[in-house]
This record gives sequence, structure tokens and C-alpha cells, in this order.
Amino acid sequence: MMIQCINVQKYHGAQLVLQDVSFDIRQGETVGLIGRNGCGKTTLIRLLNGEEKPDQGQIAIRRGATAGKLAQIQEADGQETVYEVLQRSFAEPLRWQSRLREMEMEMASPDAQQQEAAWNRLLREYGSLQEKFEAAGGYEIEASIQRIASGLGIGRGQYERSFASLSGGEKTKVGLAVLLLQKPDILLLDEPTNHLDMDAIEWLEQFLQGYDGTVLVISHDRYFLDAVVKKVVELEDGEAILYHTNYSGYQTEKETRLLLQFADYQEQQKKIKQMQESIKRLIEWGNRSNPPNPSFHRRAASMQKALDRMVKVKKPILERKAMDLQLQQKDRSGNQAVVLDRVGKSYGERSLFQGASEVLRYGETTALLGGNGAGKSTLLRIILGEETPDSGSCQLGSRAVPGYLAQEAVPGDNGQSVLQYFREQAGLEEGEARGQLARFLFYGADVFKGIAKLSGGEWTRLRFAVLMHQQPNLLILDEPTNHLDIDSREALEEALEEFPGTVLAVSHDRYFINRLFHKLWTIEDGQFSVFAGNYEYYKEKKAESAAQSAKLAASPPAAAQQQSRQQQSGLEAKKHASVSSSNNRHTAAYWEAAVAEAEGLLATVDAQMQGPEICSDAERLSELQEQRDAAQTQVDALYVAWLSEADL
Repeated sequence: MMIQCINVQKYHGAQLVLQDVSFDIRQGETVGLIGRNGCGKTTLIRLLNGEEKPDQGQIAIRRGATAGKLAQIQEADGQETVYEVLQRSFAEPLRWQSRLREMEMEMASPDAQQQEAAWNRLLREYGSLQEKFEAAGGYEIEASIQRIASGLGIGRGQYERSFASLSGGEKTKVGLAVLLLQKPDILLLDEPTNHLDMDAIEWLEQFLQGYDGTVLVISHDRYFLDAVVKKVVELEDGEAILYHTNYSGYQTEKETRLLLQFADYQEQQKKIKQMQESIKRLIEWGNRSNPPNPSFHRRAASMQKALDRMVKVKKPILERKAMDLQLQQKDRSGNQAVVLDRVGKSYGERSLFQGASEVLRYGETTALLGGNGAGKSTLLRIILGEETPDSGSCQLGSRAVPGYLAQEAVPGDNGQSVLQYFREQAGLEEGEARGQLARFLFYGADVFKGIAKLSGGEWTRLRFAVLMHQQPNLLILDEPTNHLDIDSREALEEALEEFPGTVLAVSHDRYFINRLFHKLWTIEDGQFSVFAGNYEYYKEKKAESAAQSAKLAASPPAAAQQQSRQQQSGLEAKKHASVSSSNNRHTAAYWEAAVAEAEGLLATVDAQMQGPEICSDAERLSELQEQRDAAQTQVDALYVAWLSEADL
């Protein structure tokens, strides 16, 4: 047993947060801690980490076990660089390494060599310390840092940056890397995926699947929970309910448990009612009898005692309140909601993306994918007209009314309450405003809470309340599920399924993307691409493409060149066929297939150019560059033709 909680109770002021929490976690288990926002998950993590003490009950951690918690606010001393922060996990081995260097210098000095006793003492100390250094993985410090940092998307280019200059999300990512490098016996993770892109999330999943220690993770990422956890602890109404399964199994088991509990509750209520009626009749008979018969009263009292001792089945709540989000539009837009025509954007010498061309049509739901810093939020701001592209153009369609949910923290303390902020944004009277806010779980005194004191989930719900009132026909959402609990995420998904307008969303929530989006825009390595399908299909095709590129890179240059020429010939034939039939309009599927084929050729040539055997072959590189230029020209021509036909 690694962790054991027995009847734990915790108050925050006068508010009872944890009422009767009991569960245990064994060594090597990976456990998901789930529940609605405000149910006490973070409080429980703090109790397990020793930062707070329970008001009642007992928490037992195995003696000698080390626990590591992912802090929400990362701190650093002075001007520490990112690499220096990462090295914190190896503070003791690095001190040993420094001492080993000192002893090497001492042993190399002529004085030490002349004194045999001093030499032998240094040699024994050196050997002992070297064994400890090796056992602690001292010779693998740099490799370990590089493996964890690159897996989480912390590039070498960030190593020399001042830690204090990083954004909140970047600091959290570095803090997670430090924690994983420490390899504690118990990992306590609070929403570790919130600031990670998809590649980093998938890497973290694999890391935790092979982790030797015990893991307790708070997460609302359903895909992540399914991949990682084998046990679920749900906090509900101040109590802990245990499920020995992953998230999908938890959903099934919970539904079954609630239905059985409701049936038991109904059966017990029927029995209680019968006992109460029997007690009432016995008392009436005892009072009516002449002379009075005390036996009726004794039987009634005995039955009442049995009723009082009965363990009452708690009435289950089959459907809990979630935010009531109902997205409607005042008027539909034209058929083309957004038109991108060879849009490019750079910051200084860094190019985010170039040649982004695509038409987002009315009623489509499209997800925008890419790593952190790839330019996704920048592209959204270009679409909204908040930024100007360096090349190309972006236009909103006729009658398009955008509604934007930005990825932003809670604003500074300007003294506004939830009610004041909502009334100002929506232009409503107080009574109507309070009614609308109640739909988003702001009840009673909650509406007078300052917006600067809202949690991330509360702030997102408040902005959705404003967005719903605006009634846009083009929803542009930047990480809309961040900080929302699972119930709120499901309410958002249901609302978007019913929304008749157009949706463009940036998200790293794979469950959310798979359920709602059937078209993906991707920004990868500065290239903008379009993919028809959900995330699972995209991931499958991406893996196939990577395998094909690796195969081509390893194939003989002549064979690869012949395959490239065959593909180029096929594209040229398709181009001529397209020109000859220019009087006939093609379907969107035709253009998507043509562009995908052209971009596939481009990716193939890029893979060949990156092959190690090509780097020193200037003649071959020149040939491949010509092929790449021709393929890029073909891609651009197809996009222009597609956009021109769409405008007809």
C-alpha cells in the first residue's frame, strides 16, 4: 500500500470540501482523480503532499516514499536559465561530480603523489563517490534531460533563456520536466496536459505507461485518462467512489451503479413507507382499545427503533446540472464563411506558415492543429482581422458574424463582479442577467464574485455566456475545453453538435476533436495543410506517410528518383485533364484529392532531401530541388484553380 485515506474531512473556512473520503492506492498503480470543478481534487492533492492537514480522518503514506507534485505556479531564483532549472533534479549528483573533479586535480598534484597515505585516502574516496555517482545515473544526466525535455517540447534553443521570461504555460511545462526527472515514488499531477501540444501529450502518455512508481493524476482529458489510468477515484458530494477501470469503463460502471442504487432507494422507500403506516396503525389500535392495550404501543415502539437503525440508501442524482449552453445564430452567412488565399506570416526571421489557402464553408466544423508556437492563434487573429498577414489575403464571407473565444487567463482585478461584467458585455437588466448566469452555474452570491478571483473553468463558462448572447454564425474557439470539467465539456460538445453555423477551433483535446470535427487544418514545420477526416484517421495517415517517407529515404536514389518522376508525370496528366475540362466545375472532393496528391509528392521530395546519403551529393540535391520547385508550383496552381472555381 502506497497511499491510504481513511474518513478524511477538510473544511475551507466554513465550507465543507471533503466530507468522508476513503480509498487506497497500491504501489505501481496509475490512478485518475476526477470530479466537477470545485469538488476538492486539488485540496486532496495538497493533503497527500503534506501541504495541508486534514481536519478529521487519517492519511497514511508508505514510510520512506518520496512524493513529487506538479506545482501550478513555478518559481526560480534570480536569473536561472531553463537548463539550470532542469538540472535541479540532479542537485546531489552534480555536487558529487564537482567533488570528483576536485579530487582528480588533487590526485594529479605532485604533493599528493609524494604522500602515499594521502594518495590512498583520495583514491578510496574517489572510488566510493564514483560508484554513488554512477548508481544515481550521473553519467546520463545530460541524456536524461534531453530525453524528457524534447519529449515535452522544450527545445535546446530554450535552454539558455531566463526561466523568469517564460510564459505561465512554458513554466508549467519546465516544472513538469523537472518533476519527471526526479522520478519520485509517488507522482501527483494536477492537469498536466493543459499546456502541452498533442505530440507532448502522447509522449507523456507513453512515459506514464512505463513509469515504475505510483501516479495520481487530476485530469479532464478523457482520451488521456483512457490511455493512462487503470483505476478512477471520483470525488462527488465530498465522498470518494472507487472504480477499477479506465475512464470509458468508469462511465459504464457509474451508469450501472446509479441505476442499481436508484432501484435500491425506491425499494427501501417503499419498505419505509409500509413500516411507517404499520406504526401509525398500531398506535391508533392501542389508543382505541378499551381497556387500553399497551402491547400495540410496545410493538409500534419496537418497529420505530428498527426503522431508526436502518441504514438509509442515499437517493442518487441521476443527472447533475451542467452549463446550459444553447448556441444560436441571428442569421446565416454566405456559403463561404472564410477564404484564405496564400496567407503567410513571419515574426522577424522566423516563418510561422506560408501559402495557407483554403475555403471554410458555411456549416463546416474544422479543427486547427499544430504544436505550441506553430502559429495557430496567430492564424485565428488574422481571420478576425486583428493581425495583418505578411503575404496573401484573408476574407470573411458575406454576412459572416464571428464570435471569438480567446485562450486567455482571467483578467486583472478591475473591480468588476461577474454580474457587472456580464451586464456590460450583454447589455441586459440585472434580473435577466442573473437568470442567464444561473444557466452557466453562477448562483446566488456567485454573481457578486470578482472576475479576477474566478477559476479557469468559471472564467471560460462566463465567456461562453457572453458568446451565447451574441448569437454569431461563425464560432472561432481557441482551446475552448481548457479548464472545463468533463460535464461542461460534454455540454459544450452537445451545443456545438446542434449549432447550425460554422465552427473553427484550436484544440489539443483529442476526444473533443474526434467527436465533432471531420476536417482538419494543420500547421507543421511552417506548412499549412488540409485533411479530410477526424483526428484518429489523420493520425493513422500521418504514420503511414512517415513510414513511406522513411522507406523512400532508405531506398536507392535511382529508384526514388524514378518514383518521383512517375508521380510528377501523373500530376502533369491530371493538370492537363483539368485544363481541358475547365468548362466543367469539379466537386470539393476532387480538388481535395488533387491537392493531397500534390502535397504528398512535395513531402516525398522533402524526405529524400533530408536523407543522410544525399547531404554530400550536390548534384542530386540540385535535381531534388528542381523537383521540389515544380511540385510546389503545382500545389500553388491547384489551390488557385480551386479558389477560382469556388468564386464562380
